[in-house]
This record gives sequence, C-alpha cells and structure tokens, in this order.
Amino acid sequence: MGDAVAPGSMWYTVGVRVGVVFPQTEIGADPGLVREYALEVERLGYLHIAAYDHVLGADPAAHPGWSGPYDVDTQFHEPMVLFGYLAAITSLELVTSILILPQRQTALVAKQAAQVSILTGGHFRLGVGLGWNRVEYRSLDQPFERRGRRLEEQIALLRRLWSERSVTHEGRFDRIDGAGLAPLPPQRPIPIWIGGSSEPALRRVGRLGDGWFPQARPGEELERARQLVEEGARGAGRDPSAIGMEGRLSLGTLADESVAEAARSWLQAGASHLSVNTMGAGLASPGAHLRRLAEVAPELGLGTG
Repeated sequence: MGDAVAPGSMWYTVGVRVGVVFPQTEIGADPGLVREYALEVERLGYLHIAAYDHVLGADPAAHPGWSGPYDVDTQFHEPMVLFGYLAAITSLELVTSILILPQRQTALVAKQAAQVSILTGGHFRLGVGLGWNRVEYRSLDQPFERRGRRLEEQIALLRRLWSERSVTHEGRFDRIDGAGLAPLPPQRPIPIWIGGSSEPALRRVGRLGDGWFPQARPGEELERARQLVEEGARGAGRDPSAIGMEGRLSLGTLADESVAEAARSWLQAGASHLSVNTMGAGLASPGAHLRRLAEVAPELGLGTG
C-alpha cells in the first residue's frame, strides 16, 4: 500500500509503509526539539508520524488507587495542534494513533481533521478509539459507559461531514441541522483507522474501519484478533483484504529479537504499515530517540536523504 523509500529492499517490494511513534511522554515541551525530531525522521526515510492522545491526566492524590499508565505529570502534546505545526515543516503522513474520539465533540473533530488534511495535502489518517480513562471522560463531560455506541455514530457522521456540503443528522449523541464544513478536505472521506483489543472493538474494525492498530504481536493472539476483524467485515459485506493493518515495533520490548526479525514478523502477518516506537526504551533525550531511529533504519530497508 503506497510507496516506500528504498528501491530493492523488501519493504519497497511489498509496499509496507514504515513510520515512527512520536515520543509524546519523553520529547518535552521545546518546539525546537519537536521540529528537529520531525525533520530528522523524514530525512532518515520514515514515512509517517503517529501520535497518541490524552487531553488530561489524573492526579493520583485526588484519585486513591489510581493505576493508569499516565497521570497528571505525564506530558502529551495535543495531536491536532501538533499536526498543524508539523504540516508546515514536513511532508510526512500524520496519524492519530489513536484519538479518543467519544470524549470529543464530533463536529469539532471533523473540522480539525479536515484542516489537517488540507495542510498536509491529503496525507492524514485519523486513528480513533475508546480510551480507558474515566477521569478524562468525566472532566470532558462525556459518558464513559456509552463510548462504544457513540464512537460508531461519530464515525458515520464524520464521513458525511467530510464529504457533503450540508448535513442534517439526528442521532442518539449528535444533532446537526443543515450545516457543513468549509473548506472540505481533499480526502473525502479521510481514512479512519480504529484501535482496541476487545471483541466488540475488533468486530467494529471489520464493519467500519479503513484500517486497524492491533494491540497484539504477530502470533496466535494476532491471528485470533484478525479472525474477529474479518468476521466483522464479512458480516458487513466488506472485503477484509481492503482493511489496512499497522503493526507497532516497540524497541523497549524486543528482548532477544532483532529489529529486522520483528519487522519481518509483521510483514509475514500482512501489515500494510509499521510504526517504530522508541518510548519506554530507556532513551534519555530527544536526540537519543533520533539516534536509535537512525540505527534501526538500515534494518528496515530505509535510506537517508
């Protein structure tokens, strides 16, 4: 799917697109370092940047027994604003991986995504999912328990807002009375990729997603997840082979496996995209993240500019 950058490599032959996970929690707040990171990622031959999303972090002192992986001190750049900045300095595809859609206003997300699509010249994928943080949902005044049902309505409405001049919608969670976006995005509609690991989430991928972000590594668990995706697709009259899959190669958890071996396992599993994740790999600075990405680039068949 799409072009890669190293003619003759296995990645170019099969068309797997290799990108990176933006190190949200470790890159810091210096915009100069954010700029340096994006430009160097592009120079190294990676094709996209995927960013995680959290609006708010919970204060453990206010929530006894808090066990979430992130808290009030964990830094997250807001993905849509970040992408507006990155679109001005790089031609990389930008990906939310994932945006926690049900805790956000649907029409506002549609507008923001349309703008990112415009600024990137159509190089944008909107990855969405449910999230897990009840504190965040409550703070954004959205129902946590109904987030799955809301997500499904939102996906359909987003596609209409990106494709139609005027939309009228009366749903369980959203209402629009003869209104629309201007300008519309060049991607009509913008590709929607879905995250999650539960059975309902995987079937939802099959029914509604242009692609998915597996939470399992290649092997039996991934194959079980794929079966649910394919069942969901066939039940909706869709071709499962048309649904993209983005594997994640986390450098901090490779153990004895080489980067090339891990990447090859995703290739054999049928991934259309692959993101290299340097978060949690014990890297002390943004520069260290970039040096590690430079080290593994040749193993992924990437060339430098």
